[in-house]
Amino acid sequence: MNTIEKFNDNVMHTYGRYDVVLEKGSERTCVDENGKEYIDFGSGIGTNSLGFCDEDWSEAVCKQVKSIQHTSNYYYTKVQADFAEKLCKATGYSKVFFGNSGAEANECAIKLARKYSFDKYGKGRHNIVTLVNSFHGRTLSTLAATGQDVFHNYFFPFPEGFVYANANDKADLESKLDGACAVMMEFVQGEGGVNCLDKDFVDFVFDICAKKDILVIADEVQTGVGRTGKFLASEHFGVHPDITTLAKGLAGGVPVGACLADEKCAEVLTKGTHGSTFGGNPIACAGGNVVADKVTAPGFLDEVTAKGEYFREKLLALDEVESVSGIGLMIGIKLKTMNAADVAAKALEKGLLILTAKEKVRLLPPLNITYDEIDRGLDILKSILKG
Repeated sequence: MNTIEKFNDNVMHTYGRYDVVLEKGSERTCVDENGKEYIDFGSGIGTNSLGFCDEDWSEAVCKQVKSIQHTSNYYYTKVQADFAEKLCKATGYSKVFFGNSGAEANECAIKLARKYSFDKYGKGRHNIVTLVNSFHGRTLSTLAATGQDVFHNYFFPFPEGFVYANANDKADLESKLDGACAVMMEFVQGEGGVNCLDKDFVDFVFDICAKKDILVIADEVQTGVGRTGKFLASEHFGVHPDITTLAKGLAGGVPVGACLADEKCAEVLTKGTHGSTFGGNPIACAGGNVVADKVTAPGFLDEVTAKGEYFREKLLALDEVESVSGIGLMIGIKLKTMNAADVAAKALEKGLLILTAKEKVRLLPPLNITYDEIDRGLDILKSILKG
């Protein structure tokens, strides 16, 4: 029995998988079990932020594995303390809670916002306003928070207390704020089509929420940790949310989630109100420390911005490309005539890993991708888009 048959016989079919078995990787290239190489423009949906098996990252993770792999959160570990300090310094937040995924980070943010409001105002002020086309996770609560009907089938009833407003529609959002304790939004909606929020809309949200003591939660699971050329996408908009969630690229490929809170709500979650067995796992924190060091190193984020601009310049020169959306190395490509899913399948055949988001081709390359690797990958994409 081959690997794919064995996999399909034993693993639930919750993904539409390509018929390829990836076996190993180095830098921004991976190899399948037949020895075929692929340039990676997807980084595991924005997770392998330093590519495959970065030398410093690998050394830190392996060293941690041989030191202590897990304790529990009844005890302290230096590696988690170091990681927390780096994150708080890089983002300007007061405290962090560690979980294992973006959905868990968002669950923590939801609980934090509701408890903040309950502690201050009592029951009845618990709604979370999210945006149409948002995506916040696969748990029941984060699915309920997700503003896309396609994800809402089958799993009824959902937890109550989530209201959807149209992105960039000030009047619609304002009309949904009665009974709200928080507004939760992505500055660039990744799964929703790599769509950016307008700055005047973001400013409006922050202004009205401040007046009503409604918390602002930024879901930066996909946009955070340098993906847009800033450590946090909120920096592009000149705002500082009360709560920010991170995951994906945060630990370079090891599962982790983080919920960051400012002084206003950093002490809301107290003993027994939240927890995670694996949250702050030493192995994840060891990987995260390397990612944080590299992403915050002088000049690194400037390079991410420059490479994003390089991608856009090259892509917009292609006849088949109608428009390019996103910020930094978070790129959405709207095509004129071709189907994005078909393009992704053809790219795989030719040795390039890319993604889709709704009707767009989506690129989330490793943050340290080289210009040579960009050119080689774009040559493949160009050959497909020319038909």
